[in-house]
Amino acid sequence: MDSLRVGVDIGGTFTDIVLWASNGEVIVKKVSSSVDDYARAIINGLDAVFEEYKLTPSMVKQVRHGTTVASNAILERKGAKTGLIGSRGFRDVLEIRTLRMPRLYDLAWTKPPALVERFLRVTVDERMSSTGNVVKPLSIEEGERAVRKLIEERVESIAVCLINSYANPEHEFLLKSIIKRLAPNLPFSISAEVLPEIREYERTSTTTINAYVKPIVSEYLETLEAGLIASDINAELLLMQSNGGLTPVETAAELPMNIIESGPAGGVVGARLLAEKAELGDLITFDMGGTTAKASMVERGEYARADDFEVGGGILAGSRLLTGAGYLLKTQAIDLAEVGAGGGSLISIDSGGALAVGPESAGAFPGPICYDLGGDKPTVTDANLILGYLNPSAIAGGSVKLNFEKTITAFEQKVAAPLGLTAEQAALGARRVAASNMIRAIKAVSTERGRDPRQYTLCAFGGNGPMFASEMALELGIKKIVIPPAPGVFSAFGLLYADVEHHYSKTLRVLMREVEPDLIGNAWEKLESNAVDQLNRDGFEPKNQSLSRTASLHYKGQTFELTVPAESGRVDKALLSQLEQSFHSEHELVYGHRASDDEPVELVTVRLIAKGLDASGNRLAFPIDETNDAETTTSRKAYFGQSTGWQETQVFSRSSLIKPRQGPCIIEEYDATCVVPPGSEAVLNEDGCICLTFNE
Repeated sequence: MDSLRVGVDIGGTFTDIVLWASNGEVIVKKVSSSVDDYARAIINGLDAVFEEYKLTPSMVKQVRHGTTVASNAILERKGAKTGLIGSRGFRDVLEIRTLRMPRLYDLAWTKPPALVERFLRVTVDERMSSTGNVVKPLSIEEGERAVRKLIEERVESIAVCLINSYANPEHEFLLKSIIKRLAPNLPFSISAEVLPEIREYERTSTTTINAYVKPIVSEYLETLEAGLIASDINAELLLMQSNGGLTPVETAAELPMNIIESGPAGGVVGARLLAEKAELGDLITFDMGGTTAKASMVERGEYARADDFEVGGGILAGSRLLTGAGYLLKTQAIDLAEVGAGGGSLISIDSGGALAVGPESAGAFPGPICYDLGGDKPTVTDANLILGYLNPSAIAGGSVKLNFEKTITAFEQKVAAPLGLTAEQAALGARRVAASNMIRAIKAVSTERGRDPRQYTLCAFGGNGPMFASEMALELGIKKIVIPPAPGVFSAFGLLYADVEHHYSKTLRVLMREVEPDLIGNAWEKLESNAVDQLNRDGFEPKNQSLSRTASLHYKGQTFELTVPAESGRVDKALLSQLEQSFHSEHELVYGHRASDDEPVELVTVRLIAKGLDASGNRLAFPIDETNDAETTTSRKAYFGQSTGWQETQVFSRSSLIKPRQGPCIIEEYDATCVVPPGSEAVLNEDGCICLTFNE
């Protein structure tokens, strides 16, 4: 073991650390997240691993990191004091938004407050046409007036978004030069560099979010780098992006809007590689941790991607049009649905006397009651302990001790007794409420996208994913479940599988049947030139560079686009025709219908994904437990419902599944517990995955 690559994923409850050695050895570690300073848990966790396994910090060559720092800053409204410079007449774009409401008939619904207060939004008297012609020039004096006003208000960051700057960014670059001259140390973001695409609200919101979190993310990354260096870890630091690719720390500090959903993306990246390696076909991924549960899809070997998403909007069930609950980011991301349902989600009784689960969480501290760290509110983890699914004495390899007596006493008093139920009945009810919330997340990425979940395999991971997978699969009609190796830290594994990625885009707005192919071809070639320059700066040789084109299209007159892949090479009439047909097919798949072939299709934006591939050509192998402990030595009573009651349930290790095991049984691991209910079977495949199927 001469070199190490480290993957670190921060969750609301635990921080997961995976070390991959050059000889193929894998080490995993779970530590409690340090909410006041997320970097501290990473440094302390690595120090503990080094001491336990007699390793030296100098062996670490690369650290790959997924973080929730940026998203937390938005959710908690703790970003930088930000000023916004816009065009005259467009001061209130952030307030007006797109007039979309997530709940159409809820008169009490209130849209979230703008990230920039109105007195910090200033305008300049300029105008650019939609074709890029200067209608009214921007004077230097006008620009200086706007910048000085924000400096006087002591803003910590500035966002610049002028009307139609995607067509001609001349005025934004003038404001950029003024900011650098008048306030050289003040962070700023201009839309021409953040998102050079059409649509004023989307562009303004994205640029504002980037400016809002930029100082926070920069400070966090500086603290993390300083902590690593202080621990003698002089390694390259890469950040996971929302789109499933990695980015250098310098780029992440400049464009932090790309790492908003970096944590959840890691698990989907790992699932995609698992699907390819184990030939699992199309997957629905289900990642349940301590605070939230996330669902996504892997189809035809690729992630499902979204061109935009909302931060803090919760799950939007029912329609893509029911948006507006959060803060919009128009940047490509893995298509995820997320709900506030995790092991730490609080169980309560609502005003109507019904059981409710989440979205509030006990978090890392004080945590569930059973952790005995001061928590006094029942959680989903407490319910699982009462049902016999969790080891009653300890979890995480014995590192987290559990207090069963305190848990059941509190649960009976606060949940079961008010409902007139036994503790196990109330606990099972809470599980089913939590499962129903998470099923909505799976439907949001499958049936709401025109996919039938019964045609997919459910890949469950996270510390709590394997515990709920069977219950959810039965409800959805999914016939097969796969639990990957080391499921509780699988998102951290995904970081080690990812490639460096850069995404580029250019708005064109041209009708497919009227445009000259060279116009589109030239746009893609310019993006490719920029991408190659960036990958060269990142240190990737030409043979380790990969470029792939996509395009966003819609029927003329539509508001929203769908993104489809495009072939590389010279753009001609045949390629445009193929692109148009791909759009027709995708529209039918997503919305259930397509227009006739003579309906005009408009190409709105050309896009490019540039990847820097691992030069070594090595791929991390999944860890396989080879202890061959084929016989169980323990069992305990577990409750699976009123019809079956309490049953003596065998407890196995993962390695003991080399031969099929019939449910009910429980699979215990260091980082997760898998529940195999009655009427199902679990067996280990050659890749070390638990394959769970249901009897006819």
